[in-house]
Amino acid sequence: MNLGWHKNRFNKPKEGRVGDQDIVDHIRSAVLMQRLAPNTKLPEITLGEVFGVSRSVVRKALTRLDAEHVIDQRPNQVARVRAPSIEETRETFSARRLVEGEIVALLAGKLETSAKKALQQQVVLEKEAYENNNEPARIEHSLNIHHLLAECSPNSIMGAMLTDLVLRTSIVIALYKPPSLLSCYLEGDHAQLLSHLVNGDAEAARNSVYTHLNSLESLLVLTSREPDADLMAILGGN
Repeated sequence: MNLGWHKNRFNKPKEGRVGDQDIVDHIRSAVLMQRLAPNTKLPEITLGEVFGVSRSVVRKALTRLDAEHVIDQRPNQVARVRAPSIEETRETFSARRLVEGEIVALLAGKLETSAKKALQQQVVLEKEAYENNNEPARIEHSLNIHHLLAECSPNSIMGAMLTDLVLRTSIVIALYKPPSLLSCYLEGDHAQLLSHLVNGDAEAARNSVYTHLNSLESLLVLTSREPDADLMAILGGN
């Protein structure tokens, strides 16, 4: 199982050359980890300074991020991290319930040993991160759990859809999570889901996903706010 999709900070490749894919990966990761909030402006000049590349390389990266629905890029406007509407937020959760619920139902009783061990490890690490008040690590392990489910999906199309929906959900949580809410951790929910998967209870696994996502959605306050981001501090190197 590949859990190497997450990077905390930008590090130039060993050969010292940064390409558009490096920028795409890093900005996508920052959005997933909720370090880049929705509506954050992504000026080409600033990104060029952050990553040490030309504006043409930055433009390629932004075009790809726009195609992946990570950012909004409009003519004659500065690109921004996507900020889904309230209606889209509700539709995102509805779609994810359907897709992820079906995936776990298909996976129940059919997890390979390697996948089960990887999921168990992430569940333990997520709980430890929460208990240690390490929110970035907690988010990382939570995302790893859902990415593993997508990778394990018996239906590859639904797996790809879940990967996209996990990103979209992370964006709306970053946008609508109350500032006073330090963590969206729901104690025991991932452990319970894994138990249902291992025991082969498809309906219980599906309902566990529904409960998890319903609870997350209920935590959100559906009013928008403008971000105040320092791109160099968020995306820059050490």
